[in-house]
Amino acid sequence: MTDRKTELAGNLAKVEERIAAACAAAGRKREEVTLIVVTKTYPASDVRILSGLGVRHVAENRDQDAAPKAAECSDLPLVWHFVGQLQTNKVRSVVGYADVVQSVDRARLVDALSREAVRAGREVGCLLQVALDAGASGRGERGGVAPDGIEELAALVAGSPGLRLDGLMTVAPLAGEYAGRQRAAFGRLMDLSTDLRRAHPAANMVSAGMSADLEEAVAAGATHVRVGTAVLGVRPRLG
Repeated sequence: MTDRKTELAGNLAKVEERIAAACAAAGRKREEVTLIVVTKTYPASDVRILSGLGVRHVAENRDQDAAPKAAECSDLPLVWHFVGQLQTNKVRSVVGYADVVQSVDRARLVDALSREAVRAGREVGCLLQVALDAGASGRGERGGVAPDGIEELAALVAGSPGLRLDGLMTVAPLAGEYAGRQRAAFGRLMDLSTDLRRAHPAANMVSAGMSADLEEAVAAGATHVRVGTAVLGVRPRLG
């Protein structure tokens, strides 16, 4: 086993232990929570190792990094998630490889995703990114739609060809009433998910929690956690 494979296997085992312990503490079954490994800034060789170790879900946040990596790993049985803020001029490329876009937060993006999904003959899963720090503009510091905009945007996604409404995603906010209160933030997201599922029962995916706060997300009820650093190590600085 190579040094890197040994390192990733050890890190992955520790993360699995954390998720299992969090599920047990919350009275949940381990299989209720899906691990998504965020592989941004790391090479395709790491993705290949992770796949060999049993990882099935990987995430990227920059199309210029993700597109060539996904192409290089196209032979692997992976589900690719796009989790970064997405500009409409990158949508055609992203639709080419992403199975799920977790950062849907505005009507213009929905229209672009639908158009390109239909053109490519693909169905793309969509999570609405919820901004729990949304100000007067209705958007958060790191993108996202305000909670009161979810219903309208969800209806748009659900009615758009080539798209599938899968659920909600959030990033624990750095400002506002939920800053430093991850458990409360994720609890609020679960309440919003409950509301969404009344109109869209199949949209039951809730993506929340990262390396530092996955336990709080699991306790709140998240179905997917997005973990990068705890599996891959401290990210190299981008030059």
